[in-house]
Amino acid sequence: MPRSAKGPAPVRVAYFAHDWNDAAIKRRVAGFERDGISVAGFASYRTDQSRPNWVVADLGRTYDNGYLRRAASVFRGAKIAQGAELNDADLIVARNLDMLLTALFARRRAGLSTPVVYECLDIHRLVARRDQVGTIFRAIERRALRQCTSAWVSSPAFLTEHFERHYPEFKGSRLLENRLQDAIGARPRQASTAQTKLRIGWFGNLRCRRSLLLLADLSERFAGEIEIYLRGYPATAEITDFQAIIDAHPGLRFGGRYSWPDELETIYGDVDIVWAGDFMDAGLNSQWLLPNRLYEGGWYGCPPVAPKASQTGHWIETRQSGFVLAEPIERSLPELIETLLKDRTPITEARTRLLGLPDDVFIEPRGTLWNLVEEAIEPANAVGSSSREKPKPSIAASL
Repeated sequence: MPRSAKGPAPVRVAYFAHDWNDAAIKRRVAGFERDGISVAGFASYRTDQSRPNWVVADLGRTYDNGYLRRAASVFRGAKIAQGAELNDADLIVARNLDMLLTALFARRRAGLSTPVVYECLDIHRLVARRDQVGTIFRAIERRALRQCTSAWVSSPAFLTEHFERHYPEFKGSRLLENRLQDAIGARPRQASTAQTKLRIGWFGNLRCRRSLLLLADLSERFAGEIEIYLRGYPATAEITDFQAIIDAHPGLRFGGRYSWPDELETIYGDVDIVWAGDFMDAGLNSQWLLPNRLYEGGWYGCPPVAPKASQTGHWIETRQSGFVLAEPIERSLPELIETLLKDRTPITEARTRLLGLPDDVFIEPRGTLWNLVEEAIEPANAVGSSSREKPKPSIAASL
């Protein structure tokens, strides 16, 4: 959304993120910039310290499941995240609870009243637990939410199963799915599965041990008939024996991390179906989430496979665009593969339906983030709680 050089200054977002090289973080930053929003990043990194192609203040390294270190990083990050970039922000957006706490501490230290949005793309197990620990963490989240203008969540089940259940008084939740920001490569024109072997992919954050073992079992049971490709970031804190399982199963081909978005067309184009299930937080976040694989794979006509009793399974069934499995998955998944080895027609039909869906099922329409940012900023302006001396102009006025 272009602006006149003589018009109002661009709207500025201070974005707090857990890993500046995470593909989902890059996608969100690209979405802000695509909608004409200036982004100043305040981010940590996990393993890859190489700097991203967007402006970012280094909040230091964090670790998967390193909760004590991450708790300490909240205070360290809040101290670092001060200065002109934060002071000049029209809106603060913080991804996940630890970054939200960091942002709120930083805002307090700087003496600002800038509106804050909580971007929630996972309901962490500590917050979702049904014991005293969960109660404590939900109390922390509730207190943080009271200081937020809005919360953006990536799945309808996050609303019904968490926010509406535990924080019914909070009315600022909005759905913001993990769709692509722009078309990444052309969509296939034909639905074809001509290869002899059935090719299965598992891409992205490889964090579910049960999923890995399910695929490992398939590689043995159907040796010589199927090929299984894994690409992405293995969460070794969750799957401590990841490499050992790969080494013990020659039918599992792990190709390491991939360049996002440059390699998406290649990795999804090289498989017939993609595994979209997750059991890392069974019955909780894993059952509620909608993974990136739905949108990335769907754009390229790659049918997903997921448990029926999940939000992902509901997404697939609603669109008749993939395959859902009943428990026990250890039995239903091999049965599905055996069926598809005999007849690829269901894959072709699912691909055809995926490719026939509207683009905006997979691609976030332009202006989506713009509208959400405007909604988050404008109530603050109306009550005079902007961090600037003068009230901010309407975002619509700066188009």
